Amino acid sequence: MATTPVSAAAPDAQPSLSPVARIMGVFFSPKSTFQDIVRKPSWMLPILLTTILSILVSVAINQRINWREFMSQQIEKSPRAAQMSAEQKQQQIEGGAKFTPPFTYVIGVLGPIVITLIITLVMWGAYSLLGGASTNFTTAFSITAHAFLTGLVSSPLFILILYLKPYGTADLDNPVAANLAAFLPDESAKWLVALCKSIDLFTFWTLILLAIGFAAVNPKKLKGAKSFTIAFSVWAVFVLCRVGWAFIFS
Repeated sequence: MATTPVSAAAPDAQPSLSPVARIMGVFFSPKSTFQDIVRKPSWMLPILLTTILSILVSVAINQRINWREFMSQQIEKSPRAAQMSAEQKQQQIEGGAKFTPPFTYVIGVLGPIVITLIITLVMWGAYSLLGGASTNFTTAFSITAHAFLTGLVSSPLFILILYLKPYGTADLDNPVAANLAAFLPDESAKWLVALCKSIDLFTFWTLILLAIGFAAVNPKKLKGAKSFTIAFSVWAVFVLCRVGWAFIFS
């Protein structure tokens, strides 16, 4: 009696990485990790982690910064300082010292998701217009949220620096100093400082992750260096605006 051959079972779909595995994968195997993120977007864990670290940074800043001294220094750097009386300066110092700590906590809580949202919208638009790599918002947001996991390295470094330096001496304008501005003398032009701050190790690392992530959306359209060209072009426009603003108001 003839038997009917049994067809081979279709291979199972590739299992998705767990959220924790994706966190690790961003650092050690970003290409395959972002391919997995594109197949099944998720963003809750990276946003949660970066928000927790952001809050811890806010706590450390409020513990280690003398806000009255900081506000006094900022006022003296201002072009308006010469036109202000001692009483006006003191009022601004006291007001800043009172309202800056709670504002720092607000930034700590809302900063990560707001920044991720803004960068998502910018990169989503750039890759759609310049690369023809259309995707949905959830996928773009998931890519961006995972790219910003570089904060898992930079934020602890910032906290460590705050506690290693004497009270009130940390530089909030360039806390980790992972950029060229760390090598400039104090009297450098503001536009030059703005330019050198933009040439930053963690910024470049994040841009590389963004490029890898969005390339996974459409590898055929974003093959070779095209994805990196788009990411760094967006960064270059931002730097141009930042330097121009510093030059105009210096």
